[in-house]
Amino acid sequence: MAQRLRPHTVSTVCEQADMCQDDHAGHVLTPMRLRLATATPSGWRDAVVVEVLADGRVVIAPLHGGTAQVWQHADLRDALQPGEPVAVHRTYGVLAAGSDRWSVAIL
Repeated sequence: MAQRLRPHTVSTVCEQADMCQDDHAGHVLTPMRLRLATATPSGWRDAVVVEVLADGRVVIAPLHGGTAQVWQHADLRDALQPGEPVAVHRTYGVLAAGSDRWSVAIL
């Protein structure tokens, strides 16, 4: 008899950000995603944090102009501050601030 599996959703996989096991963009940063982003330095774009929201969205201002948003499952308000320099790797969805790295979904 086939076992019924629960759908793979945010609410079933990662009810608490610290325990998240989901490897989709914006959840846990896998070693492979980090390695690929590190190995392709041309993919990084410098930006400045504009706003950090409780729902995981981070508004950034890329140095080439305009604004963009990324999303991380965890609330990053304690980790990032407006005016702080960051870099985002658009190909692999990685946000870097200092020595910290997060997987992000680019909105």
